[in-house]
Amino acid sequence: MIHTIRPGDTIYSIAREYGVSPALLQANNAITAPEQLVVGQTLVVLFPQTTYTVKQGDTLFSIAKEYQTTVKNLYRNNPSLMGKSDIVPGEELVISYRESPKRAITVNGYAYPFIADNVLAETLPNLSNITPFSYGFTSMGDLILLADDELVEKAKSSQVEPIMLLTSLNSNGNFDNTLSDLLLNDEELQDTLIEEIIETMRLKGYHILDVDFEFVFPKDRVAYADFIAKLNERLEPYGFDVWVALAPKTSADQKGLLYEAHDYALLGQAADRVLLMTYEWGYTYGPALPVAPLNKVREVVEYAVSEIPPEKILLGMPNYGYDFTLPYVQGESKATTLSNMDAVKLAYQKRAGIEYDETYQSPYFFYTENGKRHEVWFEDARSVQAKLDLMDEKELAGVSFWTVMKYFPAANLLLRSYQLTDN
Repeated sequence: MIHTIRPGDTIYSIAREYGVSPALLQANNAITAPEQLVVGQTLVVLFPQTTYTVKQGDTLFSIAKEYQTTVKNLYRNNPSLMGKSDIVPGEELVISYRESPKRAITVNGYAYPFIADNVLAETLPNLSNITPFSYGFTSMGDLILLADDELVEKAKSSQVEPIMLLTSLNSNGNFDNTLSDLLLNDEELQDTLIEEIIETMRLKGYHILDVDFEFVFPKDRVAYADFIAKLNERLEPYGFDVWVALAPKTSADQKGLLYEAHDYALLGQAADRVLLMTYEWGYTYGPALPVAPLNKVREVVEYAVSEIPPEKILLGMPNYGYDFTLPYVQGESKATTLSNMDAVKLAYQKRAGIEYDETYQSPYFFYTENGKRHEVWFEDARSVQAKLDLMDEKELAGVSFWTVMKYFPAANLLLRSYQLTDN
């Protein structure tokens, strides 16, 4: 159940309404200040079916074995463990919830290697894959390495399959289409890079390569798809898969440098899977809009499934929002990025009620500071559920979060309704 806070609601009144433990409700939703609930804020309510009270000498492994489940599932069902193995006698753990798990889906999350240890520990149990950001390449075709060893090892120890990400970012951190153009039109550079990719994947234990080249020149449309196909052909004998990230297109002939070289039909055929980057309608330098309005996301998905088998597609999910200053002035306005949990805290601080746009399926609120009007769009349990419903409606393979650098309890709780694919 998703509960939207009403005037006068408290953790105790909500728990009583649904017949659940107030402590569990608070812990699952990572509510650190229960007296600071905001009207319009959402909480996810889960209903335990089987619980277990920890005894002296118990370990998560012994409990998982007794109930024929996994330690990873215990972490998923008990966010309060925060990924830690320490348990104490008298502590109550949820073994299962009433709702039977739905189908198995793939859940990927992008992360920088400097992700906080506590956020990583809390998030890994809810992922099938994690993608460290990112490897690059030089104009000579040499692979630019990433200090990802620690992140990769932590992922593997949590039964999460890491994905190697190759981008066309330059030394300034920008997508460089002159760099991608050079690579896509030089077979010798490609061969050099592919050999280094294979060597690195074997050395570090990667089995999936994700390619994200953005703002590729339109003239390189076919060359880009050919490169993905070549990667797949060269990596397949090692048992490696190739994924590719796609700009959010709504038609084959969509104009714009972001879109034209991303040919859904060709890339969907060349890759084992695709990740739809269905976010950034609202962005740092744009007017006030939700990051991923559902009506726009739906348009992208409906076009994608017309060109690519749905079982190949992961739906992009944003894990952030923006604080926009009004009025919008093109070339001058700059929004501030904030986490979904920080957005709720900001609403409380500014005494702003959270509203919900039914067309966009996104939460928002307004506040005024120093004489300036602000408009904030972010994600909550309702907006996540709407995207998961779309994923199910179109029978997509799963979802991919940009990024998992900030803990987002609502998403993890809702994903708990699904099985995770076994990599």
